[in-house]
Amino acid sequence: MNKYDRSLLYIIVRPIVNVLFKIVFHPHIEGLENIPDGACIEVGNHTSILDPLLLMSANKRELHFLAKKELFTGFKGILFSNLGLIPVDRSTKNPNAIKDAIGYLESGETILIFPEGTTEKRRGLMEFKMGAIKIASASNKEIVPFVIKGKYRILGKGIHLTFLKPMRFKEVNEEENKRLRNTIKSVLEEG
Repeated sequence: MNKYDRSLLYIIVRPIVNVLFKIVFHPHIEGLENIPDGACIEVGNHTSILDPLLLMSANKRELHFLAKKELFTGFKGILFSNLGLIPVDRSTKNPNAIKDAIGYLESGETILIFPEGTTEKRRGLMEFKMGAIKIASASNKEIVPFVIKGKYRILGKGIHLTFLKPMRFKEVNEEENKRLRNTIKSVLEEG
């Protein structure tokens, strides 16, 4: 079995998450037509620990999340590893995380990245880390930006997810990273 094969646990868990998430939070999802049929990298703002479940419920395909390495301990570590999550050490460069992300992309899978790296912020969209741009450039895959707006309200219609048109990134530099961030920020700041 190849490390980058589809996760049986994900295949079992995703429909359950999808149904429960839609019943509990009634998310409004737009722009699904912007997600290509092949491998891509979904990149967007991070508002809550529920965001990965929102993205999981919105996508019909398996997502491989980049997640902080601190989550990979004990039972959670076993669970997350078997769901195809990729551990990231936020305190240093991550050649193994980038290698694993590219491996999944080359197998036709989708990668999910929250380039802010945290939900703990005082206000507004934080600066983006360079990982998404590095992975897009190295793999020659498109980035599909997404924007999460609103609040998670139980039995309420407060959370909105919008997928934007795919973008290409050939170079790894701060200017390209800002271009990605500004694309997301401009939609986030719309009324």
